[in-house]
Amino acid sequence: MGHRRGRPRRHRPRLRRRADRSRLHPRPPVKGVSILEDSLHDRRRASSARTQGRPGRHVRPPQRRPVRPPGFPQFFERGRGCRQWDANGREYIDFMCSWGPVVLGHHHPRVEEAAARQAALGDCLNGPGAIMVELAELLVDTIPSADWAMFSKNGTDATTQALMVARAATGRTKVLMAHGAYHGADPWCTPSPAGTTPNERADLVEFAYNSLESLEAAAATVEGDVAAIIVTPFKHDSFEDQELVEPAFARGARALADRIGAALVIDDVRAGFRIDLRGSWEPYGVRPDLTAWSKAMANGYPIAAVTGTDALRGAAQQLYSTGSFWFSAVAMAAAKATIETLRDTDGIAAMERAGTQLREGLYAQAKSHGFTINQTGPVTIPWLSFDGDADLSVAMHWTDACLRHGVYLHPWHNWFLSAAHTEEDVAAALEGTDQAFAETRAHFG
Repeated sequence: MGHRRGRPRRHRPRLRRRADRSRLHPRPPVKGVSILEDSLHDRRRASSARTQGRPGRHVRPPQRRPVRPPGFPQFFERGRGCRQWDANGREYIDFMCSWGPVVLGHHHPRVEEAAARQAALGDCLNGPGAIMVELAELLVDTIPSADWAMFSKNGTDATTQALMVARAATGRTKVLMAHGAYHGADPWCTPSPAGTTPNERADLVEFAYNSLESLEAAAATVEGDVAAIIVTPFKHDSFEDQELVEPAFARGARALADRIGAALVIDDVRAGFRIDLRGSWEPYGVRPDLTAWSKAMANGYPIAAVTGTDALRGAAQQLYSTGSFWFSAVAMAAAKATIETLRDTDGIAAMERAGTQLREGLYAQAKSHGFTINQTGPVTIPWLSFDGDADLSVAMHWTDACLRHGVYLHPWHNWFLSAAHTEEDVAAALEGTDQAFAETRAHFG
């Protein structure tokens, strides 16, 4: 539209162009043309819609596109069991499981049947259905540290709610958090501070994971004002080798929280229901005051939860924390079916067997092709890195080659096993990874 005469023009501030990030994370050269075109047509459609802002066609991804090899597809069509098909119909054995939510395999019949039954009754109603009480009772029966549960939609919801409960209970403000740990995408914890203010992180005090000395020192700097210690079950920072928790650190964190009157919060969003159904620190005899859950809780249906002890029930009841879709019943039915199926089929043991088979196979292949690799994290939530691969160029090339051979892995984020990964599936995947190792060795010499 042209400028209307007589009406002053609005001042539109000039926006700085986004810095070119390609120099920060250069992509490795790939010999020839990758057969994976990454759904370029769909990418262009999405980019066009973002640029033009057409009504009804506005497509805006919820997060920045992560650094990844050029062959990685962006759009997917369907999933079944431990396999996914991209928008171009290419099939992959899936070791990312939708970045964690799919724990029983895509389109699991027991979960889908439960969700369909609830959908036939109703989903988003004027209040929660009876399924909410049934799910809460299941969580309390399954998790020794849980006396109650409250529900939301995302892992970020759950970690934020947990800290709100801790602050309401203690009347304090400070939170001790491991340096580099990922706890969600709200302003207080997002790994990218764009759009946030320093005040939103002013109450965080960092410590080094697995260092009791560092944790104690962090607590001493804000003595008398620590509301919570929030910690992941193991160190799963991206771009770094994973680090299992040291039992002495876990027990020391519990003892420190007791001594200073703070809440111990376990962020089990990523690891929950893949290490131990009772809670990821239960094998160490460490029970938190509050636990945040999401991802694998409902096999892909959107739900999150906070569970806590009776001592914090009153504080939780004080919160005003809600969302338009938090009481939707279908995801709750899916969550109940997922947890019951994991329990009834010993799903975690199945994932451990598949993860061990994958880890042993990858070690043997890497050695045979002359690579030194590190495989870290639990076998159900593993990651592989190459020695001396500071810029990830080897990992990028290898995972891109894996894709060409039908195996979906990731170069810098931990992977996820599901109970749908059978011995035959892992063996088929190892055929693809072996070819990828050979191609990567040929490329780098």
